[in-house]
Parts: sequence; C-alpha cells; structure tokens
Amino acid sequence: MKVCMVGEGAMGNAHMSTLSQMQEIEVVTVAGGLPNDTTAFAEKWKIPHHSLSLEECLSRDGVEAAILTSPNQIHADQAALCVEMGKHVLIEIPMGLNLEESSRVAALEDSGLVVMVCHSLRYAPAHRELRRRVAEGELHPHHLVAHTYFLRRENVNMFGNPRTWTDDLLWHQACHTIDYIYWLFGNEGMQTWAQAGPLHDKLQIPMDMTIGMRSNTGALATVAMSFNNHGTISVDFRLIGEENTYLIAGGKLTDWEGNEIESKDPGPGQDQDFFNAIKTGTKPLTSVGACLPVMGLLDSLQQSIDAG
Repeated sequence: MKVCMVGEGAMGNAHMSTLSQMQEIEVVTVAGGLPNDTTAFAEKWKIPHHSLSLEECLSRDGVEAAILTSPNQIHADQAALCVEMGKHVLIEIPMGLNLEESSRVAALEDSGLVVMVCHSLRYAPAHRELRRRVAEGELHPHHLVAHTYFLRRENVNMFGNPRTWTDDLLWHQACHTIDYIYWLFGNEGMQTWAQAGPLHDKLQIPMDMTIGMRSNTGALATVAMSFNNHGTISVDFRLIGEENTYLIAGGKLTDWEGNEIESKDPGPGQDQDFFNAIKTGTKPLTSVGACLPVMGLLDSLQQSIDAG
C-alpha cells in the first residue's frame, strides 16, 4: 500500500520508524511545512517525492492513505482534504482543537473511508492489560491518578527542535490521558471539572492544570499536568483498585510490590490497526467516531476552566 506522510517533525519520524518495518507499506511522498526540513526528512527516509503541497502529494499515483503528523491547528482541515480526495487517513491527536472541529472530523467516517485518530495508550500493552482486568471484572477501580510533566517554556518539540506552532496542555497532551480514562472506565456520563494555572507570558497558554473526573460507577480520576517541570518528560499512572494497586511508569506495569506484569492482551500496533482496518473494511479501535465522546469530555473540561 502506498502512503503519504504529512509532516516532517518528531511524530513523522516516529511513524516512519514503525512503517519502515512493515514490508507491505511504502511511503512514496511526504507533504511538509518547512522546505529544508521536508527535504532532509525525505532524504533520511529515502522517500522519492516531497512537496509543501498536500494536494500535490495526495495526487501521486497509487496513494491510498495518509498519516497526519502536522501541527494540531490544521489536523481537521487536512483530514477533510484527504477524505475529499478519497484517501484513508490516520490523524495524530488531537483530531480537532475544539468540539466543533472534532465533530466535523468524526462526520468524515460517513465517506466509508477509514478515519482514525492516534490515541496511543489504547495500544500500549501495559495499558491494555489494566483495561482487560477492569473489563473482565478482575479489578474494581476506586481511583486512577495520572501525572504528565514536561519542561516546555519554549516552542520546541520532544527532540528540542523549534516548532512553528504552540502546543496545548488540555487539547493535546491531556487528550491522551482523558481518552484512556474514558476507555478504561468504559462508561458514558462522566462528571468532569478542571482548573488551570496562569498563562505563560510568551506562549499565552496555561502551563499547569489539574483535572478531576468521576465515572457513573463512582470511580475517580485525578490528573496533574505541567509544562513547568524541570527534567525530562515524565508520565505515570497509578490505578488503585479493590483487589490491588497497579503502577505504569516507563511503559512497564507493576503491582504495588514492584512485581512486573506481562500483558495478556498486547493487541496490534497502532499503525498496523489502521492498515488492517483498510484491508478488512472494518473500523479500527480508535476510529474518530468512537473517540468523539472523548472530545466532548475535553470540551466540558475547557468550559470548567473558562468558568474559573
């Protein structure tokens, strides 16, 4: 299958690392945003064509699908263009920066094409194992506590390279965690509340945030996030349940005594799920329609922040 990569930054490189191991996938073109970076990206991954025009890249002979790793602010419009040109599309989160944009993207599934969003935690073996235990009744959760810490006081990506756009603590970074909470607890009608710290003088975004959620079974979730944390990126999850307490840190799942636990449900990789869905005509785990309720939760959290 011939694929168009959209974006020449950190996530584009991450997807290329995966795709380069998939013999049935051929990335034949890359649509970038910065001329020099796009050329360098194409040379690094031996991609035969590159352009700053997404439409030109999607028009290349045989291209069936696109992977969007472009700036958050243009995900919705680019996804619409891909579908308009008859291409399946995998979108890095977020699919939109508000509920209206996200609803427009979710409606693209009416085309019959595969439209999927990268909610990566649903594909991580450690997170899948916790979800399996909850879903099968092995663990009855009381409280999920999650932390995500960065030092992001400048517009740079995960590799420290300059960005042309500004990140968003709620609609981008928290999107991963909120989606996992929704998927883990597996119910509608969650209560939400949030508060944000002051805006950064230059970036004009909140740098710190606390989020609270309550499922309709009474299980709680507490999320703390910061772009002000000194040190490397740090993400961890602690699930406190009736039967046990589990910790996920560094991608590893352990119990409260530190015993590492292997996943009984590793599942397919995220990119593989996308291509499997195209081949079989089925919807992937993180189809945009299935994930739209998550964007509704982010919208309710945004309203809580705006209300002060």
